[in-house]
Amino acid sequence: MKGLFKSKPRTPVDVFRQTRDLLIYVDRGSSSLSDPKREEKMAELAKNTRELKSILYGNSESEPVSEACAQLTQEFFRENTLRLLIICLPKLNLETRKDATQVVANLQRQQVNSRLIASDYLEKNTDLLDILIAGYENTDMALHYGVMLKECIRHQSVARYVLESPHVKKFFDYIQLPNFDISADAAATFKELLTRHKSTVAEFLSKNYDWFFAEFNSKLLESANYITRRQSIKLLGDMLLDRSNAVVMTRYVSSRDNLRILMNLLRESSKSIQTEAFHVFKLFVANQNKPPDIVSILVANRSKLLRLLADFKIDKEDEQFEADKAQIVKEIAALEPRE
Repeated sequence: MKGLFKSKPRTPVDVFRQTRDLLIYVDRGSSSLSDPKREEKMAELAKNTRELKSILYGNSESEPVSEACAQLTQEFFRENTLRLLIICLPKLNLETRKDATQVVANLQRQQVNSRLIASDYLEKNTDLLDILIAGYENTDMALHYGVMLKECIRHQSVARYVLESPHVKKFFDYIQLPNFDISADAAATFKELLTRHKSTVAEFLSKNYDWFFAEFNSKLLESANYITRRQSIKLLGDMLLDRSNAVVMTRYVSSRDNLRILMNLLRESSKSIQTEAFHVFKLFVANQNKPPDIVSILVANRSKLLRLLADFKIDKEDEQFEADKAQIVKEIAALEPRE
């Protein structure tokens, strides 16, 4: 007889609906410590969030089922539950936060009828991106919101919104936060913003060249923090060596102030900073239309530069590096001062 009354297994939509009801309970502040049902409901929410994660990612016994994933994705965006989950995140315990973060991240990649519906949703709900970015200012939430933000930036419209918003300037400060994990996460998000969507980045850098590189040079390349300098010179190289940023690159390598900063980085004791600085420095030297003041600086420092390059070796053999170095040495040696 017992088997006749077994409860039916819950469908993904059942799990979703129950999770949504529990999130509404949390959002309304009903989950105050005095509520006798609070503990039970929070435990239920933790269990459901874990189950949602398991539906989207699969588990040790089964792969995710695409139909169930599509169903969940539609429900999440149809009823604004993504918003609820993001807003309620600070009120959840650590393990539930981690699961919820993975759920939000996964939803960014789910297609419904060949469309990334997360992208359309976030275009209409940009205030959620404001919450995620501001998360870097909250030690408890920074890494959770940071993971979500990086996944959201996979959508070109989201990256464009962040780059065009005043928030982008905050990253220069977030990258220098004293908490290493948070500053490293902010740097990874910043890199994603400035390298993933080529046409959007090229347009942003062209329109915002003056203030952006003034901040980039003074706050990042000339930072007192070694890790900040190392990450930033690598990012600068990635941006300038990308063909879609050719116009910006030409402008950058025509500035004497930029050349001065790069020459200082070339003299760093750190081999990795030196190597990344060399990849940007060679663009100044290889530029066939060098302004006269760039030529003057290179000529004035010729002997120091040739000495430094002669001693400059990298740890592993690299034919391309050696060929580039030989070409740069040749160019510097042949320079004539211009009037």
